[in-house]
Amino acid sequence: MSDNLSQSAFYQQDCFGFREVGRSTKSEIAYQQQLDDYAVNSVGTPSEKFENFPKYITRQTTARYLALYEIFKIVLPIQGDIIEGGVNWGGGLMWFAQMSAALEPFNLQRRIIGFDTFSGFPDLHSNDTKHAEIGKEHREGGYQANSFEDLTQCLEIYDQNRAIGHVPKVRLIRGDACETMPQYLIDNPHTVVSLLHLDFDIYLPTKAAIDTFLNRMPKGAVIVFDELNCPKWPGETQAVVESLLIQKLRIQRFVFEPYLSYAVIE
Repeated sequence: MSDNLSQSAFYQQDCFGFREVGRSTKSEIAYQQQLDDYAVNSVGTPSEKFENFPKYITRQTTARYLALYEIFKIVLPIQGDIIEGGVNWGGGLMWFAQMSAALEPFNLQRRIIGFDTFSGFPDLHSNDTKHAEIGKEHREGGYQANSFEDLTQCLEIYDQNRAIGHVPKVRLIRGDACETMPQYLIDNPHTVVSLLHLDFDIYLPTKAAIDTFLNRMPKGAVIVFDELNCPKWPGETQAVVESLLIQKLRIQRFVFEPYLSYAVIE
């Protein structure tokens, strides 16, 4: 067995690079560090770097954003908001926001709502751990991203460069999603959902998201799964099996992106 393969149990590729303990090889970890160093030290102002962002992203990141773009195109003609379950550092949330601003600039009825504790996992259910490939993030506070204030500032800047910028487009909901999602629907009974992105990783908030928003999704709306059929995070699959008739869903995937899958409501 090669050194790279023998180390595969000790590194984990996340969907935006090679940063976590799990399955990635040493060479992949080294590549990510080299790319990070290059991004910091390369020539150009921050705005020039942003305008030339393909220089600084991995093929995995490219594939993920392309997949989310293809999914967003499906819901362009569908009425309803986008629900992001699990915001983390905000890349997915802001990608949806930027696509809406660019592709449907006058759709003031499409809102992007992001639910997250912004302090990591509140707790783990036995469905998340009993048969999982346990890693360092399988704990209370796992995948902590203290990004709420940062994203709030990001959204203030974002609103200055889009049509109808005085009408709110993106909203962050902080707290345990098992509580905040049902309360959101009580406070916003008009809500229709065109896209439900399940990226909580764990069982309880994933199930709560499906139970809360599924009956607000019209035909043509899309459910996006981030960890379906994933041995590291079996809670998402368990929540989908319990809350949906999975055999009636046509769950599709992309040949170029291994994690994301989706189903169109029919």
